[in-house]
Amino acid sequence: MPILLKNATYINPKSLEFISSHIGVEEGTSGKISFHSEIPDKDKLKSYEIIDCKGMLVTKSFAIAHHHAYSALSRGMPPPQKTPHNFLEILKYIWWNIDKKLDKDMIRASALVTALACAKNGVTFSTDHHASPNCINNSLEIIAEAFDEVGISHLLCYEISDRDGKKIAEKGLNETKSYLESNQGLVGLHASFTVNDSTMKKAADLMNEFNSGIHIHVAEDLSDETDCEKKYGKRVIERLNDFGLLNSSKSILAHCIHLNDNERKIVELSKAYVVQNTESNLNNKVGFFNSHGLGNNIMIGTDGMHSDVLRSSKAAFFVGQEFDNITYLSAYERLRKVHNYLKFNNFKGDEENNLVVIDYDTPTEINSDNFLGHYIFGLESKQFRHVISSGKLIVKNYKIQTVDENEILSFSRIQGNRLFKSLLL
Repeated sequence: MPILLKNATYINPKSLEFISSHIGVEEGTSGKISFHSEIPDKDKLKSYEIIDCKGMLVTKSFAIAHHHAYSALSRGMPPPQKTPHNFLEILKYIWWNIDKKLDKDMIRASALVTALACAKNGVTFSTDHHASPNCINNSLEIIAEAFDEVGISHLLCYEISDRDGKKIAEKGLNETKSYLESNQGLVGLHASFTVNDSTMKKAADLMNEFNSGIHIHVAEDLSDETDCEKKYGKRVIERLNDFGLLNSSKSILAHCIHLNDNERKIVELSKAYVVQNTESNLNNKVGFFNSHGLGNNIMIGTDGMHSDVLRSSKAAFFVGQEFDNITYLSAYERLRKVHNYLKFNNFKGDEENNLVVIDYDTPTEINSDNFLGHYIFGLESKQFRHVISSGKLIVKNYKIQTVDENEILSFSRIQGNRLFKSLLL
């Protein structure tokens, strides 16, 4: 059913122009929006779901450029049996321990609660990087189905890695191939330091076979660079470039903290996009993102910390006051750059009929001239009253419309308890 947003104030996500209008919203992954100075006649109105947006703002919803749904059940987990003292130990004792415990029900629960969180935070598209080395087969389909149920569009990949042995790496490659045969997606790699040349070559071949891109963690910690120099006599970006992984505009490089000047130049001249994940970097104490020399294809991710990309973009701005050259405008541009990435590469699910209706009772005037100040210091996801995904109302008056949220949370708590118990074994 098409939607009519009455009495709306629309904010163009590119120009930030404010438009007072009634907005018609078509349903479907290629649906459009239309602006009307007058409300359609009564006969036509019968075919619309009508939402009065008087006093509210309407703009394009958001997308996450790098996420990890598999981490959704980690909240409140028991402490690791060994205390990590560096980034590699954080991976080994926490995240690589969790991902080995995941089964189909845990994966489904993780995806469902992530999709719920996305919807409530005005996110209608998520680019996810998944890992479950002991439950690989059909794992991406499980996530896709869960996201689809809630109404979140997606671009998925499986995190291929040699850290658990050759057989597991082959399963990751096979899962990727199977998924890409009938779905839009990417070829996922964990990071250079856990992927040998043979596996990376196979991943590059898959990327080319399906005209896809690579989604990989890059120089998140300095250890990724030192490992690459020791094993291959080159830096991480140089290694990826030698395999042709930066030749695709679909390729995503997450983090990119410890790049040297030559690597930054290679990235700037490449077709790849970079994803900044500020809060995760702070949590793991791996360093601070600096956009210097990386070009303009910089997007914002949450790295599985949460699903509020608006919050992440603000964190990028505030931390960047000390460690990066970032302004109100460039912070907003990074938040919105993911839409350029998705549109340029013809991925479905992020057309103009993805909208968020914001109930923002501001104490001061908001307009196109001062919007960026409100974006940094005023707008919050708790103000998102309605969320429309591909023309379908998935959040209405702050409540999920597509699924039973209580039922999902009950299911996820059961799976979370199962995960917690397994971590203590």
